[in-house]
Amino acid sequence: MLRVQQISFSYLENTPILKDISFEIPQGTHVSIIGESGCGKSTLLKLIYGLHDLDKGEIFWNDEQILGPAFHLVPGFERMKYVAQDFDLMPYTTVAENIGTYLSNFYPEEKQQRINELLAMVEMSAFANTKAKLLSGGQQQRVALAKALAREPEVLLLDEPFSHIDNFRKNALRRNLFNYLKKENITCIVATHDRTDALSFANTTIVLKQGELIAKSDSKDLYNNPPNKYVASLFGEVNELPASLFPEKEASPETILVYPHQLKISETSDFKVTVRQSYFKGSHYLVLAKYEKMIVFFEHSEALEKEVEVGLEIH
Repeated sequence: MLRVQQISFSYLENTPILKDISFEIPQGTHVSIIGESGCGKSTLLKLIYGLHDLDKGEIFWNDEQILGPAFHLVPGFERMKYVAQDFDLMPYTTVAENIGTYLSNFYPEEKQQRINELLAMVEMSAFANTKAKLLSGGQQQRVALAKALAREPEVLLLDEPFSHIDNFRKNALRRNLFNYLKKENITCIVATHDRTDALSFANTTIVLKQGELIAKSDSKDLYNNPPNKYVASLFGEVNELPASLFPEKEASPETILVYPHQLKISETSDFKVTVRQSYFKGSHYLVLAKYEKMIVFFEHSEALEKEVEVGLEIH
């Protein structure tokens, strides 16, 4: 169990980065931390790992307190691994040597077997003898992931772990990585801008805004019932519309949040919008329309002509 208890932190005096953050994460859980740029996602991971001293509060992994550089000559908690955006690889050694950095040389066969297993998981077997400096950014990121997993940490902290990896490899790598972590019961906390990380692979999603924790919930529940527009917008486009436009919905607030896929064209609807643009998204078009002074997004199977008026209803 990871316990974060009322922690606060600032790089500069009187400029708080995180304010009174508290949450608990059971072992084996996968958590995504999402929020706008500069909200404190990366800093929170560094504090959990013990790279900075807290201004206030405490962090525990099970019964052991995680302390910062003021208490440790070499910062970092030994039962965790942290993969930063700069990868931290040795450029003049091979991929295999980087992955095996923390593995014992007393058991060479077991070490090589472990390296081969991790190379296969991140799809880098063909580059085992290639020096790290010759790899692309995406390839280096995959090696950094394998290196972090070499000694099977109890907690894996990932900062934008797939940001340099092309979509062709990203989806397969995500499946391989998170399936492995589940199988090994490794707790994983990911700071990310990618909603796929939160919705497809995280049990729980934490939302930060301006250094404060404003939501923590089951990822699916948070998507289906966002507490406000800020949270909903982190998962993609969202409309905040007057509840009076949808009399069939029993809504007590003045406005309701509606994702584009929830709005469908209806000939009988009194909610009329004017089409401004259609954007091809592969399986559908995202249509931008205007209602009075508001922009409205909805999805449709075909592109719509500009300035056409259509009615919308919640599907």
